[in-house]
Amino acid sequence: MEVKIQSVNFDADKKLVDFVEARVEKLEQFFDHIVGVESFLKVEKGEAKENKVVEIKVMIPGKDLFAKKQAKSFEEATDEAVEALRRQVKKYKEKLMAK
Repeated sequence: MEVKIQSVNFDADKKLVDFVEARVEKLEQFFDHIVGVESFLKVEKGEAKENKVVEIKVMIPGKDLFAKKQAKSFEEATDEAVEALRRQVKKYKEKLMAK
């Protein structure tokens, strides 16, 4: 599985990139056929405290799954996005098994 992480308008440190990679790679436990993952880390402009945005796209054969979450920290937003994708992956896998 190929994991691409891009930070928009800032430089993500190695610790943050490693954290996102580790969380995203856990999705393989639920579905073996994940082709790749693209993750975008953004800081929204404005005074809001929850200005860290994480977008994750999971590419699997025949479908792309997507989650976008906003939180106070990138770690929190990543956890929420990965959890949403975990539910989507499980739902997709159940549909495949039903066929």
